Amino acid sequence: MPEVVAQQVKSDVGLASALRSSTLRLSRQIRRQRVEGVDLTANQLGVLGALGKHDAMTIGELAAHEQVKPPSMTRIVSNMEEAGLVARRPHDTDKRQIVVELTESAHALLHANRRRRDEWLQTKLKKLTPEERDILRKAAPVLERLAAT
Repeated sequence: MPEVVAQQVKSDVGLASALRSSTLRLSRQIRRQRVEGVDLTANQLGVLGALGKHDAMTIGELAAHEQVKPPSMTRIVSNMEEAGLVARRPHDTDKRQIVVELTESAHALLHANRRRRDEWLQTKLKKLTPEERDILRKAAPVLERLAAT
């Protein structure tokens, strides 16, 4: 780590700035590692990820999860439905609600994207020293806690 950066992260303000900057750059690089030929918006990728994690959600739940208005989520879901990525079905217990779930092709796309991104990141990790990888192993749960709050 360059000495200037090392000095900056000694304070909480410097650490916050360094983490923000580096996690944003890393996130951008990881997002670029998509399966070629599939152009999805950030909102659509968010819906894929949410449904991949939660199986099925209502439009309102998706909108809240992705922090968009329900009418916007309705448009996002409609576009994804036209592309064959999601399907709508009646809610199991509340027939007034519609539930959105991934199609098999969306599951395959999600899996392929995750595999490609993991492979890219593994290649980057191999360039680090064993000590640096150990630091990241210890930091991963802490970063997860930061992301969850």
